[in-house]
Amino acid sequence: MSIRHLDALFAPNSVAVFGASERPHSVGATVWHNLRSGDFRGRLYPVNPKHATLSGMPCFATVDALPEAPDLAVICTPAACVVDLIDALGARGTRAAIVISAGLGAAEKKAMLTSARRHTLRILGPNCIGMLVPHLGLNASFAHIGAQPGEIAFVSQSGALVTAMLDWAAARGIGFSHFISLGERADVDFGDMLDFLGSDPKTRAILLYIESIDESRKFMSAARAAARNKPVIVVKAGRSRAGQAAAASHTGALAGSDAVFDAAIARAGMLRVLTLPDLFLAAETLARFRDGPSGSLTVLTNGGGAGVLAADEASALGVPLTQLDASMLQRLNGVLPANWSHANPVDIIGDAPAPRYVAALDALAQDTGSAVLFIHAPSAIVPSAEIAQALLPLVTAAPKRVLGCWLGDGAVAQARQTFRDAGVPDFNTPEDAVRAFSFLRSYRLNQEELLQTPPRRNAAHAPDLSAIRAIVDAVLADGRELLTEPEAKALLGAAGLPVVPTRVVGASADEAQAAADALGYPVVIKILSHAISHKSDVGGVRLNIGSASELREVCTSMLARVRKLRPDADVQGFTVQPMVRLKHAHELIVGASVDRVFGPVILFGAGGTAVEVLADRALSLPPLNTPLALAQIARTRIAQLLRGYRDEPAADIDAIAQVLVSVSQLLAEVPEIAELDINPLLVNHESTVALDARVRVSARKPAGAANFAIQPYPTELVESWDWKGQPVTLRPIRPEDGPQHRSFLEKLAPQDIRLRVFHSRRSIEPSELARLTQIDYAREMTFIATRCTADGGEETLGTVSASADPDRQVAEFGISVRSDLKGAGLGRRLLQKMIDHLRANGTRRLVGTVLCANTAMRALARELGFQEAPDPDDPGGFETRRITLELQQP
Repeated sequence: MSIRHLDALFAPNSVAVFGASERPHSVGATVWHNLRSGDFRGRLYPVNPKHATLSGMPCFATVDALPEAPDLAVICTPAACVVDLIDALGARGTRAAIVISAGLGAAEKKAMLTSARRHTLRILGPNCIGMLVPHLGLNASFAHIGAQPGEIAFVSQSGALVTAMLDWAAARGIGFSHFISLGERADVDFGDMLDFLGSDPKTRAILLYIESIDESRKFMSAARAAARNKPVIVVKAGRSRAGQAAAASHTGALAGSDAVFDAAIARAGMLRVLTLPDLFLAAETLARFRDGPSGSLTVLTNGGGAGVLAADEASALGVPLTQLDASMLQRLNGVLPANWSHANPVDIIGDAPAPRYVAALDALAQDTGSAVLFIHAPSAIVPSAEIAQALLPLVTAAPKRVLGCWLGDGAVAQARQTFRDAGVPDFNTPEDAVRAFSFLRSYRLNQEELLQTPPRRNAAHAPDLSAIRAIVDAVLADGRELLTEPEAKALLGAAGLPVVPTRVVGASADEAQAAADALGYPVVIKILSHAISHKSDVGGVRLNIGSASELREVCTSMLARVRKLRPDADVQGFTVQPMVRLKHAHELIVGASVDRVFGPVILFGAGGTAVEVLADRALSLPPLNTPLALAQIARTRIAQLLRGYRDEPAADIDAIAQVLVSVSQLLAEVPEIAELDINPLLVNHESTVALDARVRVSARKPAGAANFAIQPYPTELVESWDWKGQPVTLRPIRPEDGPQHRSFLEKLAPQDIRLRVFHSRRSIEPSELARLTQIDYAREMTFIATRCTADGGEETLGTVSASADPDRQVAEFGISVRSDLKGAGLGRRLLQKMIDHLRANGTRRLVGTVLCANTAMRALARELGFQEAPDPDDPGGFETRRITLELQQP
């Protein structure tokens, strides 16, 4: 994971094209033409040993012949030349290359990367179209058309889509900050691009076309960081579920890679859309209406048909239309004619003059929780442009609540432009507008998930890890992976999950009867065999057995049927359990599997024998906490039934959420878990119980927190410290620390703020506060010192932050202690904790910039082993100094 030298790739001062030529229709000629025909102001060098000059410019034969090491090399040569060119460029000092050449074999790509890494040279490609940076006039591609400057970045895994999207965007006047073809992603990949573009000031939104992801934790870390700063919108190809039927369990069959990708997108705070045009529709909406209300939608229109189209699309997409309450109806009755619709959509009738539009919109503006979709069809009564001008004060008022839809073309062109110039999101059709609003709703939900940082241990009951360990070790020692049902239930019980009591007996009707007599009728009997996973498929389950005679008959017939259908299966006996009958019960499934890209995944949905047919499920990436578990439950259709209906009471949804959290914890603590099914999990308004369970383990340890795509909250870094006779907690910061962190900052004296951030501003924007408290523990860390307050709350006493580059070469730190607590050792303890943490995770160097006037910090740094030197950004050395601590042995 690295953004090192990507500045040389995307903002070069000089570019050399290897394989440049003037041969018509060749890649080298096209790239050379595109570079020369743009407004790029850097130096250009053609390289081709067959030419002395090219386009009236000197042409160079080799890397060494160039007058300087180019910042960027664009390689359009045959594949056989690439490795040697990369090695020569790296040795010369070039730090970035676009390898457009195709046809490199695995060995050649490996050799290319080896040479590149030796010189820290970055590679885009191979087998890519290239890239465009329109605001620099840089077109280092063989695309047939350029791109207009704009604020949207587009990154594509498909070269063909790059050229198609350029053509499509040009026809619609859409501009870009960057337009990038990744090709085979030998080096620069989606994670690198998200890191780079996420902090790029010229990029307002990031659009991705993805076909596959290779390094999930790198991708998720970069995606979560970028999505905190700006909208990240994704189209992913490959939604087919082919091949899932071969999976070994229900969960494996349902947790296909595309569904897992959806779960990852949601957890990263990004937005997924299904079509390429929707990328731009969503980008327009989030850029102009990101902070608008998303709870429900009110449609205001002068045409009933347009309102019906909007309502139909809202119903199809699950977008709730606002219910007009009595007070709202009264307000609208006061400003609209008697024949208005008296419902949502609000049809103000086709003859509406401009004042009626203004009055209706002003009335609807009183409901601050609802967005308004304004739809206008042109009429001869009043020009559309006049209506647009009359509405401007209302539609531009903060916070923005109005989306526009001017139906038609020429007759509404001026009105549409008026809205767009004012920053109001505008759509061509009611369906587009409603779909865009649905994107906003999904985006908001995903952003809420982004804020969650669960620890690896978050269940109400701590698991009995020693008991779980004993079960898993015994199964693996026996040469098995699949746990028997009794073993699976024992494991779940030790994990704190509610399970039905189960007795194991031999393949004997007498033993089964003795167990049933002890448990009490009615009972359930199941076949017990290491070789049979899904017992119902071979008639190995019988429910509601009411007597001893019936049980004996069932045992005999079940054994005969199983031996006929599975003569290869070694039958160990039966399991006997009481027949659980819960009134108003629902059958659910909770499961876990390990995705080949994103690692452990948790499934929830409607259960029972028809689980695959119903396919009502939602997936989440662990770790989970209660809010995330509740959000996962809400994404299923059965959630509506669980909330209760008519005379059916609501199920204990909190208990279901606790089951999901316990499964998340089990995956974190027991890395051998490979698959898990609880089906059915029986739930009503009073209790929750697992009736059947299936668990597969693996000595390869596919689970465990180390294999999670999202790093859990690092509870292992929380510690207590006795500071001057009072208990203080030193811990990583959490998103929910925002209010107390703001309070901490407000208590800093202006002089202390100046010593910390070189100015004395005390106010802080919400976005900046979020950036400080919503961190990615995989790449940055903030430790805070806290103590309890008299009212049972918590206050922050001091904080130290460090942010490392993705390669962990250098981390830059900053430290603050509350002004009234300075000089008592708190700052030293915080900084030492950060040094220890960075040293343990392999960071090479810790650096900081300190004001010359901050003598206390300079003295502390010297005591801790920092070296002080002039600050490169302050050549005179009058204001700041640079302090550096080497963290690793040479």
